[in-house]
Amino acid sequence: MDTKTDELQTNPQYDTVKKYYGEVVQKTSDLKTDACCTTDAFPVHIRKVLPLIADEIKSKYYGCGSPVPLCIKDMKILDLGCGTGRDCYVMSKLVGPKGFVYGIDMTKNQIAVAGKYVDKQTEAFDYSKPNVKFIYEYIENLSKHFDNESLDIVTSNCVINLAEDKEIILQKVYDVLKFGGEMYFADVYADRRVPNSITRDPVLRGECLGGALYYRDFERIAKKVGFTDPRIVTRKPINIHNPQIKDMIGNIQFYSITYRLWKLKDLEDACEEYGHIAVYNGQMSDSPFKFELDEGYVFYKNKPERVCGNTAIMLSGTRFKQYFQIMGSFEEHFGAFRSQHPVETKDTDKSSSCC
Repeated sequence: MDTKTDELQTNPQYDTVKKYYGEVVQKTSDLKTDACCTTDAFPVHIRKVLPLIADEIKSKYYGCGSPVPLCIKDMKILDLGCGTGRDCYVMSKLVGPKGFVYGIDMTKNQIAVAGKYVDKQTEAFDYSKPNVKFIYEYIENLSKHFDNESLDIVTSNCVINLAEDKEIILQKVYDVLKFGGEMYFADVYADRRVPNSITRDPVLRGECLGGALYYRDFERIAKKVGFTDPRIVTRKPINIHNPQIKDMIGNIQFYSITYRLWKLKDLEDACEEYGHIAVYNGQMSDSPFKFELDEGYVFYKNKPERVCGNTAIMLSGTRFKQYFQIMGSFEEHFGAFRSQHPVETKDTDKSSSCC
C-alpha cells in the first residue's frame, strides 16, 4: 500500500469527514440514514465475487450504489474514495491478472483495512502477484499519481458529495481518462439546491446529504469539464427514517444516482437523429440477453434499436464496440432524436436520457 507514515497535510475542510468515518462510524449499522449504504441487490457480476472478499472489508465499507461496470477485463481502473477497498477488490478480480485497480482515500483507518488484505485477496483470486494498490491521499490530488490519459475507467461510490470542489475533481478525472474512457460512479444528489444550514451540519455532511448537489447543477459541471452527455444509469430515492434528520431536511428529496460520463470526441450537447441503428450481439458474459447502457437505452440480443448520434458514438468508440453492430453515418441530420421507448418521468426530470 502506498501510504505515508505521517498524516496527510491538514485540510480543515475534511477534518469533520475524516473524523466521522475514522472514529464515529465503525461499521455500516452506525450510519443514521441509508444514503451511504447499498440496499439494492447487487448485479450478478458483483454477487459472484463478493463471497471471496474478506468480511472486515465488507462490514466497514460505505457506499450508495453498485458502481462496478461491465466489461472491465484487462482495464486500468481508479476508485476514488475507496474506503476499505470492497469495490477495488471486486474489480481486481473482474479485470483479471492483466488488469490493475488503484484505490485512493484520505481516511487512514479505512485505507489501512484495505491495505492489509492485499496478499490475502491476491491468494483468494489465485493470482501470482497483486493487481491492486491503495494510495493514502486526498482525491483532489489524484493528478500527482496518474498521468493524463492513463486510465481506462474511474469509479467512485458515494464520495464525490463529500468533496468541497466537485468541478476540480471532475476536471482531473477527465484529464487522466483515455479517450473512450469512462467515469462510472454512484453518488447522492438532491432534487433542489441544498441550503447552507444543511451543508454545514457535520452529521448531515458525514451522512452524504450535506454535500449533495442539485442533480442539474452536477450535470452542468460535468458538461463544463468535457463530459458532454451525462447519462443516468440508475436512480433510487433515499429513505430518511431518523426523525431529527427528517426535520432538518424538510421537503428536500435525496437520490442515489449512478452516472456514466464518457470522455469522447464529437459528442453533442443534445441527442440528435442521424438514422443510426444498433444491434447487441449478446456476447457480454455477465449480460448475455440484454444490455442496459443507461435508463433510456436497453438493448436486447439481436434486436435492432434506433439510437441517437451520441449513443452511436458511445457504443462504437468505447470498450463496448466489440459487442455492437452500428449501422448508419453522420452524413444527414434528421432533427432532434425522439426515442420510440420514452422514459416515464416520475421522481425527477429525466433530462439525462436520450428520449
